[in-house]
Amino acid sequence: MHPIAEKVLARDTRATARACRLADDRAGDHAAILKDLFPHTGRAWVLGVTGNPGAGKSTLTDRLISVFRKQDRRVAVVAIDPTSPFTGGAILGDRIRMQAHFGDPDVFIRSLATRGALGGLSRSAVDIARVLDAWGADVVLVETVGVGQDELEITRMAHTTLVVVAPGMGDEVQAIKAGILECADVFAVNKADRDGADAAVRDLELMIALGGEVASASGRARGHSAAAHPARAVAAAPGGSPTEGPWEPAIARTVATRNEGVAALVDRLEGHRAWLFGTEAGAARREERLREAMHVQLRDALTDAAVAVLGPALDAAVHAVARREIDPYTASERLVAAFRSTGAFTPGGAVAVGDGP
Repeated sequence: MHPIAEKVLARDTRATARACRLADDRAGDHAAILKDLFPHTGRAWVLGVTGNPGAGKSTLTDRLISVFRKQDRRVAVVAIDPTSPFTGGAILGDRIRMQAHFGDPDVFIRSLATRGALGGLSRSAVDIARVLDAWGADVVLVETVGVGQDELEITRMAHTTLVVVAPGMGDEVQAIKAGILECADVFAVNKADRDGADAAVRDLELMIALGGEVASASGRARGHSAAAHPARAVAAAPGGSPTEGPWEPAIARTVATRNEGVAALVDRLEGHRAWLFGTEAGAARREERLREAMHVQLRDALTDAAVAVLGPALDAAVHAVARREIDPYTASERLVAAFRSTGAFTPGGAVAVGDGP
């Protein structure tokens, strides 16, 4: 086993930080470390926190840490900040709102830059969450960058997706068409002491009801829609065990700055966790999530391999398309054919794109 992996499993903080850095930079022996750590992962509950900019995600995440620590759970946080498209830098300032936990040895906070990745996550977020899982985290909170209407990558990574919204997000038409809202397992209407909180809750309830009707009419359930209220899904069965059936997003009102409503929010999050790990429908959802994650992993691996192998051929294709010597569709087809043809080229060698395959 890699020495750094051994230290991570021994809960060495410096080694864990080093493993996170190597995974983020894709440097050194990061792949070997991740492979050694993977058999020791799968215990942590990965909770994604996403929503529009300014909704209060960081403050609410800080409050969630406090609740989980009172339950004697080890908590890790992956806080993702946007990268400047002009300088390539990132402030990495989300951790500023979590200073109260810096001295807690059972809380590990890691900031990441998106580095141009889309969807609200960085490319290395999944790998770093696995490192922190192996470190011994019971809960891994993944706070995305402020996202818009269709950045849904967090749903492929997190077991439970919490979407934070605030009053004034728009009318019911905005609620219906906002794709980010469709990915929620639980909603937090934060800043609920402001005017418009009741309207925000009503719009979300309308969207959830409409989504359930559409799913029923189509004869299939969406990944994040349902036909039963979460309270019934958790408490209807004897002993409070979750019942079968699709999950319907729950809604909680919070005022994170005053720590109001956070306990009720955690109850709703725990309800989804109980459904996810305690029902056949939840197991199917977890398998679907893993399948999507594998698709992303395979896509990234194939892209890296193709770029490394094709080398100058890709640049030649760009120039050929720019000169209108070939259309981008044919050029792509020929590059794929060249990549598939293992004996047609060597890494770093040129592949002609102007000629037929």
